[in-house]
Amino acid sequence: MKKEIFTYSPEETEQIAYELALAINNGECEFIAMYGDLGVGKTAFVRGLAKVFSPNARVKSPTFTIVNEYNGGKIPFYHFDVYRINDDDELYAMGFDDYVQKGICVVEWSENIPDSIPNDAYKITIERVCDNENARKITIEKSED
Repeated sequence: MKKEIFTYSPEETEQIAYELALAINNGECEFIAMYGDLGVGKTAFVRGLAKVFSPNARVKSPTFTIVNEYNGGKIPFYHFDVYRINDDDELYAMGFDDYVQKGICVVEWSENIPDSIPNDAYKITIERVCDNENARKITIEKSED
């Protein structure tokens, strides 16, 4: 499956994520790998996911903590920012594999951990488009294994 969507505001980006979360909110562990440059709206996308997976969460970027845990839904929701992770050993040391087996994992800067992304992960790429400051192209991909 591959789908491309254009949004023109952070609110529209959140809505696309909300709709994706509704489609996959089955109470099972899922992995959502996010790709995109600084400031393209990855955290806005996560806010939309959180509206379904952890409805009362106040989502903020976990840049300095690496992971924020939200437990307000049917299954734990983990929001990672791996911008400062240098290798798989650092991920392992923080217990990353345990998180992946316990809940919904959304990982910003997934390009930094290519070997740790499950084959069946959702891959979300957000890109700036046009000269409109808020215009984005969101590509949602999932292997059909």
